[in-house]
Order: sequence, then structure tokens, then C-alpha cells
Amino acid sequence: MSTPRFSRRAAVAGLAGACLLPAPAFARGGARLFADDFRHGLNRWRIEAEAPARVTALGGVLDLEAPAGLTLWFLPLLEGRIAIEYEAQAVSAGGAHDRVSDLNCFWMAQDPALTSGDALARTRSGKFEDYDDLETYYVGLGGNGNATTRFRRYVGKPGVRPLLPENDRRGAEDMLAPNRWQRIRLTADGGRIGFFRDGRQLFAFDDPRPLTKGHFALRTTASHLRLRRFTVSRLA
Repeated sequence: MSTPRFSRRAAVAGLAGACLLPAPAFARGGARLFADDFRHGLNRWRIEAEAPARVTALGGVLDLEAPAGLTLWFLPLLEGRIAIEYEAQAVSAGGAHDRVSDLNCFWMAQDPALTSGDALARTRSGKFEDYDDLETYYVGLGGNGNATTRFRRYVGKPGVRPLLPENDRRGAEDMLAPNRWQRIRLTADGGRIGFFRDGRQLFAFDDPRPLTKGHFALRTTASHLRLRRFTVSRLA
């Protein structure tokens, strides 16, 4: 895979031509490809943590306490028209890291600097900036202390994270509610990219250069999150 050349201005301008899709863009799920009920450990996941963190998978729940930046990669490669779904909760119960913030994710992540494009071919530190060189879709749900919810299409250039104005949400209805399980759904349907929370589409993006394979990761910083009922399905 060759590395595309993007200036900061060109990266933003190029993605500015991408448009929002109509609201009824909820593609139906088809055959299940992967699932994790979090009862058998973390053998399908890789942790990249900026500081020592506690990550466990017990009793059907992934529990993650991170004092700093942390990325948890799902190891299987995802390809084609897919939907990724899981239930997630931002914990607020008085614990040391119970900050309601940053229920974030990457999906269809690739490394354009490598011929293989494999985002997992090299290990990163867990610092947010270390992932700028990926090509990926990203949503930061309740970021910056539960003040922003944003969608970005990373272009593989350090320091460049294009953000279209319509993909920068600040309303209370788009933030995290503490201690509430919410259903997250990510879709990659060719060039039609979607992010849904509890059945409501928060972001719809039409990508002229769609990422058709790559990896998923849960991403956070200084927070306590729980995850359950993780599945990846082929879109019908």
C-alpha cells in the first residue's frame, strides 16, 4: 500500500467534499463473523497502555480502568461490509479513575506506511498522538471530560486529524450518561460509514476513498469503562 500525500489543508479540503448521508442509513446485519462474551479472558485483544492499567474479562463483562491513554485492539482482521456492535458503560462510582469521559473507538484501521497495511504490525505506546499515522475511522464519544463527541477520518499523517464542523457535536444529548449501558453500532458499508448509539445515528459519512479492511480498537484515557456483548457481523 503506497502512502498518500496530504498537506494539512489538502486533508481537510479533501474530506470536506464528503457529505452526510440521509438519516435512514441503518444497514441490516447478516451472518455473524466474530463474537466475544468476555468469559474466556483477553486472548483476542491487545493492550497498548500509556501507564499501568487494569483490564479484565470476567462474568461476561470487559472492565477497563485506565489512568492515562489506552488502546485495546481486537486482533482479527475485519474485511468487507461489516457492522461492529457492543454495549458499553462509563462508570461513575467514586473510584480512582471513574471519570465519565472518552468512550472512543477506531475501526477499519490501517497503517499506510506498511506494504501489508497492518495496523498491528508495530506496537504503539497508548498515547493518543501515536495513532495519527493510521488511516482509520474514529469516534470520540464524550471526549474532553464529556464535553465533545466527534467523528474523524484519519488520513495517515502525524498531527493531522481532519474534523468537519458537522462532525463536532457539543449537545448534552450526544454525550455520555454515567452508569448507563448503551448500544454502540459501527458500520463500514463500502463508502457509507455510520456510527449509532442506542439506535440513533450520530454520524453518517460518505468516504470517497473507503477503508474496506482493517482493525477495531476501543480507545480511552483516564476513565473507567465496561463493555459486553461484542459482535462483528457481515452486513446483509
